[in-house]
Amino acid sequence: MADLFQKIKEVTELDSIAGYEQPVRDFLRTKMTPLADHIETDGLGGIFGIKNSRAENAPRVMVAAHMDEVGFMVSHIQTDGTLRAVAIGGWNPLVVSSQRFTLYTRSGRSIPIISGSLPPHFQRNGSHAALPKIEDVIFDAGFNDKKEAESYGLLPGDIIVPQTEAVLTANQKHVISKAWDNRFGVLMVTELLESVKNKELNSTLIAGANVQEEVGLRGAHVSTNLFQPEIFLAVDCSPAGDIYGEQGAIGKGTLLRFYDPGHIMLKNMREFLINTAQEAGINFQYYCAKGGTDAGAAHLKLGGIPSATIGVCARYVHSHQSLYAMDDFLQAQAFLQAIIQKLDRATVDSIKAY
Repeated sequence: MADLFQKIKEVTELDSIAGYEQPVRDFLRTKMTPLADHIETDGLGGIFGIKNSRAENAPRVMVAAHMDEVGFMVSHIQTDGTLRAVAIGGWNPLVVSSQRFTLYTRSGRSIPIISGSLPPHFQRNGSHAALPKIEDVIFDAGFNDKKEAESYGLLPGDIIVPQTEAVLTANQKHVISKAWDNRFGVLMVTELLESVKNKELNSTLIAGANVQEEVGLRGAHVSTNLFQPEIFLAVDCSPAGDIYGEQGAIGKGTLLRFYDPGHIMLKNMREFLINTAQEAGINFQYYCAKGGTDAGAAHLKLGGIPSATIGVCARYVHSHQSLYAMDDFLQAQAFLQAIIQKLDRATVDSIKAY
């Protein structure tokens, strides 16, 4: 587990929001180049390693993470030197205040910055302050005024990313970090390619990561049109509901995500996944999701692509600190490897048979 934690620490401490995925793209390019036959990028910056199959009429199978995490983008520099921002991805305003972030300027300079909060002393009559809107949250880097902020290279459009360090919990079973949504998927892809680098597959494997998932599944539209897979597998992290009486419990295995508002898993795909999990002895749990993944965009392309999401859950996603089980990653990785080993022409045709 110590080796796995170090890998998790490496990927989660990268900073990369939608539209600014270069750090994660560079990481993936370095990791995937020796493991794939070649590397390809799409026009928005998605990156994929291609492992060709020698099998006759081999199906094309796409495994896609996404590189971006949630963050903010500077919208205004105020005369007093503080900043206002727009959310890049979904944020609960309650988790934004009084947190540390890193601001990246156009030149790549990193600047420490915090989000402001209203002290109780300034609340009238001791009443509770109203829930802030994201656009009203103050970001403060300690500049005296707008001129000083601009002298350090700040411009509207600069990005603001949560600043945290990945740590192990006391029982050594769980990790606390930012960005497991979706550095989980990034690590899933590199571990998958490592596992099959010396194996012959009966499908052409297209494994990598999309851009801009957190702002509307944008990258998946582009990459599926470019690579034209017959099967699409998103690898993504979902919110855990265990402490709220909902589905998704950390430590209980990978998720069989049969429904979300943008994607209903096809019957044949569901049967294939259940059978594969049971045959491989994978711990899995059924999950009815309230949010979407890149499968929601991909399954509507090219006349329809049977799709699924292979994932895990984490508590407190889309915040500075999420909490998740390392064993769930191992179960999800074993599940993905078992799926890829089984996806030959006959199996893909059976999934697509109506």
